[in-house]
This record gives sequence, C-alpha cells and structure tokens, in this order.
Amino acid sequence: MEAPLVPAYGESTLADVVPALAASLGIDGWSDALGLPASDRWVLLLVDGLGAHNLAAALEEAPFLASLLAQDASTTVTSGAPSTTATSITSLGTALPPGQHGIAGYAFRNPVDGGYLNALTWADGLSALDVQPRLTSFERLSRQGVTLTSVSPARFAGTGLTECALRGARFHPVPDEDDHPARIQWTVDGAASGDSSLVYLYERSLDHTGHGMGWQTEHWRAALRRIDALARDLREALPDDVRLLVTGDHGMIDSPPERWVVVEDVPHLADDLTLLAGEGRFRQLYCEPRDLDAVAARWRAVMGDRAWVVTREEAVESGWFGPVDRRLAHRWGDVMVVCRDDWAVMTRRQPKEFGLVGMHGSLTEFEMRVPVLVG
Repeated sequence: MEAPLVPAYGESTLADVVPALAASLGIDGWSDALGLPASDRWVLLLVDGLGAHNLAAALEEAPFLASLLAQDASTTVTSGAPSTTATSITSLGTALPPGQHGIAGYAFRNPVDGGYLNALTWADGLSALDVQPRLTSFERLSRQGVTLTSVSPARFAGTGLTECALRGARFHPVPDEDDHPARIQWTVDGAASGDSSLVYLYERSLDHTGHGMGWQTEHWRAALRRIDALARDLREALPDDVRLLVTGDHGMIDSPPERWVVVEDVPHLADDLTLLAGEGRFRQLYCEPRDLDAVAARWRAVMGDRAWVVTREEAVESGWFGPVDRRLAHRWGDVMVVCRDDWAVMTRRQPKEFGLVGMHGSLTEFEMRVPVLVG
C-alpha cells in the first residue's frame, strides 16, 4: 500500500528554499541544502499550484520552464504537511516546518478562541502575531542588510496570512494581476535595490484555474502558458547579475464528485466531533479526549483504503509536521483524514467546496512535490 510522502525538513522542503537563497547571498548564519549558485540578487517567483508532476505532464505548454528544468541547479522539494497554500507560504516565508510556525492548514482550530479559523480569509480582530509570532526569514534578512520586496496582489496587503508568513518585506501592491509588464517592472526595480536583494513575486492564476476547472483541462494549460510567458519575460527583463528561482507551493489532483465522501450523508460519521476543519483532501477532526479512539475507529471503518486516518500523536511521531512545539500541537486535529488516490471528504458546512474540481492538501507525490527551477 502506498505510504504518505513525509517531508524531509532541513533537506528538501519549501522551508529550505529561503535559507538556501540567503546562503547564496553570502549572509552569515544560513545554510544551503539545495546547492544554489552564488548571487547578490535573487527573484523568487512562487506559482501557486505548480506541482512538479503537473508541470512534467504539460511541459510542451511551458518551454521556458522546461528549459530551466534542464539546468543543473534545478531540483524538486516538497511542501510541508498539509500540502496547502497557507501552510506552504508560511513555511517558505519563515523557514520553519509547520510544527514550529503553527499554520496548521487551510482551516484549523483558532488558537485564541478555539473556533474555526480559515487561514486565507482570517478572522475579525485576530492579530497575525497572536497566531504566528516567530520572526520571518524576511525580518531576519532585513536585519542583516538584505533589501526585501514582496510584489503581490493588492488585496493581500496587511492580511493575516501575509503578516504571518512574509513580515519584513516592503509590500508592493499589484492592483491588476493581468498587467504582466507592470509586475515585471516592479520586480526588476526591487531586484536593483540595495547592495543585496531578494524579491518575492506571487502568481495565483494556475491554482485558481485548477480549483475551478481541473488541472487536466485546456483552461489549466492556457494558464500555464501565460505563466511560462511571464517567467520568460521576467528573466529577459532582469539584469544578468540577478538570478531567478521559480517554485510552487503544492501540486494538485482532480477529484470527481463520485469520489467524494460527504460527512453529513454517512450516518453517525460526525458523531462526537466538536469541530470539523481542514479541506477535502486533509480533514482535521476535533473531539474530546474520551472520544478519540471511537472517532478514529469510526472514520477508519468508513474510509478503509481511501484515506490514511491517523491520530495527531501518530502524525507527530511520524514527522509529518517536523518537530512540533507543544504549545502549537492542539491546532492540528485530534484525528486527521488524509485522502489517497483522488478521494475527498466533503462537508455541507462548507458549501463552496462543492464547486471545486482540482484539490490538494494530502501527502501524495502529486500534491507534495514541487519544482525548484533556477535560471
């Protein structure tokens, strides 16, 4: 039976990318696990939803990215667990595994009031520092003299996730994400700032298209072609002394409705739950300690070989989240249902999820592995 892909924290995960960039910049106290070439200036292009296996299946649509894939410095890494944007971007931005930064997924138990926290939409009145107080990599590098710029959608300015993951970079808002020339120019300007620089450029259209249409569609391939052109034009606009690194935050699978287990449609499946969070591919179940064994047994019986059903203790012992700060452990579900193949666990409590085609979050090769392309 297929086993979950457990991240190799400290060796080949998204949390290891910025330390490698910092070491390339010649900054003391950082280690390079990826073998990046030395440079005083880097641009980090994060393409949301760019999985290594997804890209490999559509290389003809992305000739520029394919050319980077052939470079000696290019490789693959994995996201952390779960393989989802909020966790991945925070690992990237803090250089910490999930067990240390505490962004436990797309949605998890709010550490302040114990309720439901969606890490993308956040919660009114909740400070990012209440959730993720550790210094980000950008804050640390800024103190060490690196000029940091984040070129990201304007609507992300000051949001909870941005502040959790990317504090310390000068935020350059992008009002129109389709205006590629403007984004490229702002990125070039950021790269030219200071004696050494790192620019973070975020691109989300591939993930958005995959969620709505599926990744095995012409819509997704068209989005990939546009992103390939963006990366190519960016590389051409950057001076020769600026290096470019392209990566993703997770891959994606398509999950058809006939492969969905709907919680409310299975008698007693929701019994004893105090909170249901996570997402379709990585459900997090919260319950009272006295009900833990019963909840785990019930879900294992229902899901069978369609999911890995583990307790928090089992996941932590297996290293899914890296070393876990005991003060953060309660954020993860008491039981986690991590889907295999193309299965998903859906809930009518989150009706918008029923509009998804492409999904991610689980610990499969397709969802976990992302490219690191250097040019």
